[in-house]
Amino acid sequence: MRQLASEFMGTFALVFAGTGAIVINDVSGGAVTHVGVALTFGLAVSAMIYTLGDVSGAHLNPAVTLAFAVAGRFKVVRVLPYIAAQVAGACAASLLLRGLFESHATLGATLPAGSAMQAAVLELVLTLLLMFTILGVSQGAREKGLFAGAAIGGVVALEALFAGPVSGASMNPARSMAPALVSTRMEGIWIYLAAPTLGALAAVPLSAFIHRRPAGSSNG
Repeated sequence: MRQLASEFMGTFALVFAGTGAIVINDVSGGAVTHVGVALTFGLAVSAMIYTLGDVSGAHLNPAVTLAFAVAGRFKVVRVLPYIAAQVAGACAASLLLRGLFESHATLGATLPAGSAMQAAVLELVLTLLLMFTILGVSQGAREKGLFAGAAIGGVVALEALFAGPVSGASMNPARSMAPALVSTRMEGIWIYLAAPTLGALAAVPLSAFIHRRPAGSSNG
């Protein structure tokens, strides 16, 4: 229960800060800016990894949890409870934002600005790169090293900076599902459920191949 509470709180913080930045940017006439929104998402991820990484691993993302399980770094029986906690935390954040900003139309939902194909390919590749980074800086299903949180948060911010205007740079089914459900803006939601999941899963064999060290090899 402590780990599930950790995933709930971590995902709540991510969605509240990240989508909250989008909403406040809209209602303030652009005061936060696109760069500010991207940095908010990245900083929120970093902060939650440093705060909760030693409790639950701070997955904060159903696609990440599923990929860890496929990689053999996370028990399969814990996948559904983790995902449920993440979705619940994200929905709680969106409900709070709805209470604060009743008139906002989307609550920061991810909606394709271009074609569905553009958004789907972007989300798949973005999540593949994010999960590839996570697998490279994690031990088991937990981050390792002082700079793991900075590396993962940095990738989130980087990808949001350049891809956000087209696909929303979600990389996270829970982050997209919550504002879509609360605002009832469900168009294109399949993109943000399927593409990040496929991207995260694709990162597993890629990471295993690249990071595999043949027997008897040295660091050189």
